[in-house]
Amino acid sequence: MTDTLRPVETAAAPPDVPAPAVPPESRTLKRSIGVVGGTLLTLSCVTPASTLFVVVPDLFGSLGTATALTIAIGSLLCVAVAFCYSELGTLVPSAGGEYAMVSTMAGRLAGWLVFVLSLLVVMIVPPVIAMGTADYLEPVLHLDPSLAGAGVMLLATLAGLLDLRANAWITGVFLVLEVIAAAVVAVLGFAHAERGPGSLVSMEVGGAGGGADPVTAMLVVSGLAIALFITQGFSTAVYLSEELENPRRNVARTVLATLAVSTVIILVPVVAITFGASDLAALTGGDIGAMVTAWSDSAVGTFVSLCVALAIVNAGIVMVIQNSRVLFASARDKAWPAPVNGLFGRLGRFGSPWVATLAVGVPGAALCYVNLDTLYGVTGVSVTAMYLLVAVAALLSRRGAHRHAHAWRMPLWPVVPVLLTAVLAYVLTQQEASHLLLTGSIAAVATLYWALYLRPRRDTRWLVTVPQDVREPAGP
Repeated sequence: MTDTLRPVETAAAPPDVPAPAVPPESRTLKRSIGVVGGTLLTLSCVTPASTLFVVVPDLFGSLGTATALTIAIGSLLCVAVAFCYSELGTLVPSAGGEYAMVSTMAGRLAGWLVFVLSLLVVMIVPPVIAMGTADYLEPVLHLDPSLAGAGVMLLATLAGLLDLRANAWITGVFLVLEVIAAAVVAVLGFAHAERGPGSLVSMEVGGAGGGADPVTAMLVVSGLAIALFITQGFSTAVYLSEELENPRRNVARTVLATLAVSTVIILVPVVAITFGASDLAALTGGDIGAMVTAWSDSAVGTFVSLCVALAIVNAGIVMVIQNSRVLFASARDKAWPAPVNGLFGRLGRFGSPWVATLAVGVPGAALCYVNLDTLYGVTGVSVTAMYLLVAVAALLSRRGAHRHAHAWRMPLWPVVPVLLTAVLAYVLTQQEASHLLLTGSIAAVATLYWALYLRPRRDTRWLVTVPQDVREPAGP
């Protein structure tokens, strides 16, 4: 049984808040994982090794020696974001994640826009990562990147239909392998250092003719959107909050611990690569596999490449698990016409939302044939805008009944969400116009759907819910 979580009516409360009625057919997910299982799943969704080997090379190509600095700044921003997620995630522990939190605090239209942004992210990120599989299977098997990515997405979809506890152990084993791969890169890079710590702030990137071009502060700011994307998987803990035991305590623990661990796993190898690249041209080229082979031998390079390939499969599994929960929650909260809600809200024999899982995985396989630059750009804009709205919701999290609710509370409130809102708004202004236009157009269409379909049916559609059992006070 579920009921609707909504702010108490006050003078400051948004006028457009969820109605209290919740259909009796609403269903909840099974609480089956603790902090360890949740952390394994969440760390796997951050995909430290696959992010390092698939996404970071693009940053090396545009930022050169400033890549580590940009990721470090992005990680600091993510600490503030993690504070917001931890507080909101324990106030509103729903599989809807960001949209449930923002709907409850800032009104249903804001929550709907966050849902659309999160849907863009959850649909785009898995195929982006999956397409990197072919590069790292190259030592043993030659595959077309799009075909390999589609295969990974379909495999991840099948795994996503299984019991969540089983998936936690599967992804945990893969996670160990990807951490080993990242550690090997770090050790080899530091052991073959060609430059010192000063290179981390030298702000240079390889230019035409083998020369060096300066990296400006504006380039670093522009790169922050991708840097935020690199560590953004910690939000998985919020998506899994309906399946975490004692969510009031364990959501915050999982979010903050995951961010800390993933930052170390990603940033340390990036620093090592910056030190160990033979020259600026090699660093800007971003071919980490070739660097590893040059530092050691082909056998070690092959081992690292295969570990990364497994890490990408691991990432696909966890992302499909997370993303299917978003669709499940949107159906339970009546975001769609009744037949669609009925399909996305179905649970299979293992307790997983099987139709929602297929709806995420199969289109993800098709997206493996879309231009990568476009996918990266839209993802960066969507993640930044989503974090911005979450920060605004965090500013509103201590009004009315929520002021005294039993939840984890961030330090330095409201300074943290105020500063975060300002920084993220500025980062958005520095993104490419085409990516802003494309993402904005999608948001505009979503707003029309809200105005023409959801708002006129506010008593029966878009009813944001939270399971009744999470209202219990947390244990000591």
